[in-house]
Amino acid sequence: MSKEPLKIKRRGEDGSKIISIRIKEDILNELDKIAKESNYSRNELINLILKYGIENLEIV
Repeated sequence: MSKEPLKIKRRGEDGSKIISIRIKEDILNELDKIAKESNYSRNELINLILKYGIENLEIV
């Protein structure tokens, strides 16, 4: 019986990039509070918030 190989993607091949940002401590505290309450990771929340902001941004 032939076994199927385990196929995995190399890190970074999911379209994501690792970046470094500077963020105010009070904002970080709020993000962590929301993450704890919602059971989302900080990273997931930041991505959701950024996506929403970009999709709803209006430059005037």
